[in-house]
Amino acid sequence: MATKRDYYEVLGVQKGASDDEIKKAYRKLSKQYHPDINKEADAEDKFKEISEAYEILSDPQKRAAYDQYGHAGTNPNYGDAGGFSGFGNGGFSGAGFGGFEDIFESFFGGGGGRNANPNAPRQGADLQYMVDLTFEEAIFGVEKELKYKREETCHTCHGNGAKPGTQPETCKKCQGSGTINVERQTPLGRVMSRQTCDVCHGTGKEIAHPCETCHGTGREKRTHKVKVNVPAGVEDDQQMRLANQGEAGTNGGPYGDLYVVFRVAASDIFDRDGSEIYYELPLNFVQAALGDEVLVPTVHGEVKLKIPAGTQTGAKFRLRGKGAPRLRGNGTGDQQVTVKILTPKNLNEEQKEALRLFAKVSGLSTSEQQPEGFFDKVKDAFGGKKK
Repeated sequence: MATKRDYYEVLGVQKGASDDEIKKAYRKLSKQYHPDINKEADAEDKFKEISEAYEILSDPQKRAAYDQYGHAGTNPNYGDAGGFSGFGNGGFSGAGFGGFEDIFESFFGGGGGRNANPNAPRQGADLQYMVDLTFEEAIFGVEKELKYKREETCHTCHGNGAKPGTQPETCKKCQGSGTINVERQTPLGRVMSRQTCDVCHGTGKEIAHPCETCHGTGREKRTHKVKVNVPAGVEDDQQMRLANQGEAGTNGGPYGDLYVVFRVAASDIFDRDGSEIYYELPLNFVQAALGDEVLVPTVHGEVKLKIPAGTQTGAKFRLRGKGAPRLRGNGTGDQQVTVKILTPKNLNEEQKEALRLFAKVSGLSTSEQQPEGFFDKVKDAFGGKKK
């Protein structure tokens, strides 16, 4: 059975974190791993883990139970007036008696993730950065310089939190373990339970002379710059990970990662679906009827397209290799061109007369009493039914 991670570790906060710090950490991580934004395979599992951790740590009663008894304290069958609300039928279900074993270890000092070395290195929190791209930048790729605030290792104390010339000392109350034993009365009698040290807040260290730059935290907010090469063919809402560009770790741990999420602006004339680009080509009815050679815009520049005589609205043409690069493949997509025939407006008398002459020689009626027959015959004349 997989062991659950410590909820404080999941949110990247210390055990003594305030409610505001917990809320801030949750908001940042929930945005980063939301399945609608993060397309990585494990994003949904991480999002659920983050939500579960916040549900417990944001509730004062649930958090107090968790701080005292670990994951066993979050069990709905555990907690009131001393610890147990009854085991019921199956309270000992599962290998090793399930949750009871965890409770027993919490009372009598069993092992587990909560008793890990508080001075062990921990990776810093991950960050997210939104990058706005033009339609063309997403097609061809571009280099961007990102500038953002992040927590970095304090340049004065180099991360230990103590004033230069001094060193952190082992916590006298917990002897560096980060936890203390508390005796209390339970239905099992008077037993010892473990909880976070109220002096060092789980760090195992006391700092008599805090660093004046970071005030004992070992980290400071600084502006950070990094260049990112946006790959050609990137799409809206896709993301890339930049290792070690997040926030500083604790106790000498590595920096977290930076997740760059791309927002691609829409084009005024093109639509895009993956590597395929779509364009609607306006033609007048003369070009459609007689045929023509026209210039068609593409993201790669204008290209000539031959329009055959009798082309109808909705006709499609494919321009090979004029689409977007395939991000996870080879080659380039195509551009699909759809014809839209425009009906002229505000005709002058000469133009109207030309159309009347066309209607006459084509055997078309312009009688107001037969509008449907007239337009049907116009359609036929421009490449419709064959007789």
